[in-house]
Amino acid sequence: MADAARRLTTLVEDVLGTPLPVRLRAWDGSEYGPPGTPTLVVRHRRALRRLLWKPGELGLARAWVAGELDVEGDLYEALDLLAGTLWERGEDAGRAHGPSALLSAARDPRLRSAAAELVKLSGPGLPPRPPVEEARRTGGPLHTLRRDKQAISHHYDVGNAFYERVLGPSMVYSCAYWEGPDGTLEDAQRAKLDLVCRKLALEPGQRLLDVGCGWGSMVLHAAREYGVDAVGITLSEEQAAYARKRVAEAGLTDRVEIRVQDYREITDGPFDAVSSIGMAEHVGSALYAEYAADLHRLLRPGGRLLNHQIARRPLRDEEAYEIDEFIDRYVFPDGELAPVGRTVAQLEEAGFEVRDVESLREHYALTLRAWVTNLEAAWREAASLTSPGRARVWRLYMAACALSFERNRIGVNQVLAVRTPESGTSGLSLRTREWRG
Repeated sequence: MADAARRLTTLVEDVLGTPLPVRLRAWDGSEYGPPGTPTLVVRHRRALRRLLWKPGELGLARAWVAGELDVEGDLYEALDLLAGTLWERGEDAGRAHGPSALLSAARDPRLRSAAAELVKLSGPGLPPRPPVEEARRTGGPLHTLRRDKQAISHHYDVGNAFYERVLGPSMVYSCAYWEGPDGTLEDAQRAKLDLVCRKLALEPGQRLLDVGCGWGSMVLHAAREYGVDAVGITLSEEQAAYARKRVAEAGLTDRVEIRVQDYREITDGPFDAVSSIGMAEHVGSALYAEYAADLHRLLRPGGRLLNHQIARRPLRDEEAYEIDEFIDRYVFPDGELAPVGRTVAQLEEAGFEVRDVESLREHYALTLRAWVTNLEAAWREAASLTSPGRARVWRLYMAACALSFERNRIGVNQVLAVRTPESGTSGLSLRTREWRG
């Protein structure tokens, strides 16, 4: 096994039918492949067993989270190069499970031989157990109150100190609003919060509901800078505790309330404005109409909704849409993305008048790169605050998502909608984008 890198590269290229675009270093220390490219490090041949038993993205992700796969060099470049070979081809190639299924799927004798050699190279053994960071599934239907709370806890209750290292002092976990690529993350997040407040036309004495309030940054900004009375809701106990502490330290307990509550449980409307920033991705397509109707119900006539939501590209056959396995298992359990057109349609179907849609796609790419930089700069501390596997999850998903936004595979949009009263008066100026200043 003194030349595992060359053997593995040759076998992978035979199975995929295309050259491996990165250099490879194997568990025996050998290296093979094009110089001057990032190096894919296979630290343990157990990583191969994960791929054989779960071809495609999930097998690769499990090996990455377990520390059996790594990248030396530019992570973004490596992901970009590999996206067209291992990930996309892997998703197309294998839905079956196990080495025998992989062998039977290779009808070409040459491919069957290469696949058999890969099995031998991976070593004996049953499929490895998934890394502990993988979400623990519960039975029953999606998006019940209990299951949604568990899904949110998986993502957000991993330690506030860890998120401090990643997000920085703003503690805002959504797309920032950049003046330019040389700006600071803090300035860009402050600009985003202020943009939302201006779009909602907040004024002193109004009531604001922030759905999915996170660590309280939006309600704090709105109360401090615009004089509103704000209610922030989250399903994360850790977020709520952190947000309440921030509210107390800011001396705003008389004007800001933080609740651990589902949006479906709110009964003390109406509100003058509702902000939903990076929360609607958790709702799910089956319940999105209910979500839109609930927010419409919670607003007074003339009230405004600012819905800030990640969107995917539409498919020719929408029934063919499949949730990303890595994201679903390790990052956002039960989350779903929809095209922005469908989001606008469902808001309108709930009774809203949609007045503005703004794409912030490039802004999110910059935001994610800033978060990755923060994580890498505090890597040892961040990993010790949660776990090395969890830190690896966040690094991979944020870097991959940054590329997805840059390549227009996904986008993010702010949709301003109004519960326009029967009089037809929306309350917006004739020049709708007055928040531009």
